[in-house]
Amino acid sequence: MKLYVFDDSAADAWTPFALSRPCCELLYGRWILRERLEHLARVPAAGIITRPWLSDFVEGGTPPVVQPADIDTGEDRLFLCSRAVPALTARPGAAEGGPGDTDLSADGRNLMMAGRPIGCYLPGGAANPDSGWFGEPARIGNLSTLDLDGTVLEHSWDLVAGSPQQLAEDLAALVPGGTGLRSDAPELPAGVFLLGRPHLRLDDGVAIEPGVVLDTREGPIWLGENVEVRAGARLAGPLYAGPGSRLLGGSISCLSAGPFSYLRGEIEETVVLGYTNKAHDGFLGHAYLGRWVNLGAMTTNSDLKNNYGTIRIGPSSGVVDTGLVKLGCLLGDHVKTGIGVLLNTGTVVGAGSNLFGSAMPPKWVPPFSWGSGSALETYRRGDFLATATKVMGRRKPPADPATHRWLGAVWDRARSTM
Repeated sequence: MKLYVFDDSAADAWTPFALSRPCCELLYGRWILRERLEHLARVPAAGIITRPWLSDFVEGGTPPVVQPADIDTGEDRLFLCSRAVPALTARPGAAEGGPGDTDLSADGRNLMMAGRPIGCYLPGGAANPDSGWFGEPARIGNLSTLDLDGTVLEHSWDLVAGSPQQLAEDLAALVPGGTGLRSDAPELPAGVFLLGRPHLRLDDGVAIEPGVVLDTREGPIWLGENVEVRAGARLAGPLYAGPGSRLLGGSISCLSAGPFSYLRGEIEETVVLGYTNKAHDGFLGHAYLGRWVNLGAMTTNSDLKNNYGTIRIGPSSGVVDTGLVKLGCLLGDHVKTGIGVLLNTGTVVGAGSNLFGSAMPPKWVPPFSWGSGSALETYRRGDFLATATKVMGRRKPPADPATHRWLGAVWDRARSTM
């Protein structure tokens, strides 16, 4: 069976992230959304169906972007929406002889979650859905229906609001199919203090300096391979730091961070997709950062209005009330801020923007903006690509031609819609 993950029209509106990446490649809790669907299907995704300008999207380990018309109808296919978050115990059945194998009918299935269509299973020989179905998935009339446990994310800010609970549930399970966190504490270096039960997972190569406090009273802590924790850091669960990350100091709580996240300061209830630098002091709360973000020293966001009212986001032509009392910032891929930049409550910064200076930027920053405060110009295509190449080359081999095509197409799309 082949698994294909698709972005529907609601995912297309997940600003600022949908511009530069398929939404299934966003982190939610411990895993990215695609990994959750792969766990559900028990097979790796064979392809991603997403926006046309992302046809050259490339990141290590991701499946290729495909067109529905090119998918072979001779094989069994499972199509799942990227916004679906299945319960870890949900199983439609995929592996031969595994539990739930009979759930996938030989005649095909409509798949439902939380009362709405989230995909379908089609046996070999059945035609693929038409292209419009992937934007607005609906029940296919001649197929029976299978209901799956889980939730469906609606808006990009749900990735922030729901992450703490999801992270706690994920870490309690530890690994797909796991039986929960082990009861024995890993050996900690002298001078490292543990508050709460020994709900820790330290993968190979983790290095923790003396003077670190690990607080598991509100949730487990999982440090991935080769994570480094410097003296003066206080980590409070639920917390996950991906391989190669560096937690450099400060109070960090309820964090979900992808690989190579370098973080310091006061951070709470925040998701960092990975390959991001926040190596200096400054507050970051109830925020979501895309990949390759760099925050200058003392960059700080507000996550609570003075009147404790709900937070509205969006451009002046379409402001939306999120219904949330706490929401910091949503920063797209490759966003950069200079020293001392302040971000208001509910600020959205489009991909590739470079903000600096003492004036606070607007709450809605279009992608590939450059400047201080409201005096924003366009970050020129060649300059952006040159900087992105330098930055990415510091963590892995320099960006290849496919990466340039992907990021160039993102820039072209952004500027064509301004």
